[in-house]
Amino acid sequence: MSDTIKLSQARRGDCGVIVQVGDHCHHDEHALELERRLLELGFVEGARIELLHEGLLGRDPIAMKVDDMRVALRRHEAASLTVRVEPVA
Repeated sequence: MSDTIKLSQARRGDCGVIVQVGDHCHHDEHALELERRLLELGFVEGARIELLHEGLLGRDPIAMKVDDMRVALRRHEAASLTVRVEPVA
């Protein structure tokens, strides 16, 4: 059985699959803009994620592999992504 968490809760080495982008709160313009930007960066449902690195201060920002690209996000942005964490093979 796998767990579903916000990407902001992930730790270095965690792997998984994006199951939801955004909070689907469509009355908040800021949330809609962030969701649009994340989608443009390749954070789409079904994309594979691996957390590669965490910043030193407050573990922020976080660097991750999204399918075949590397992207860095701040934790408050990563909180908009829900991930199904999978056991490391």
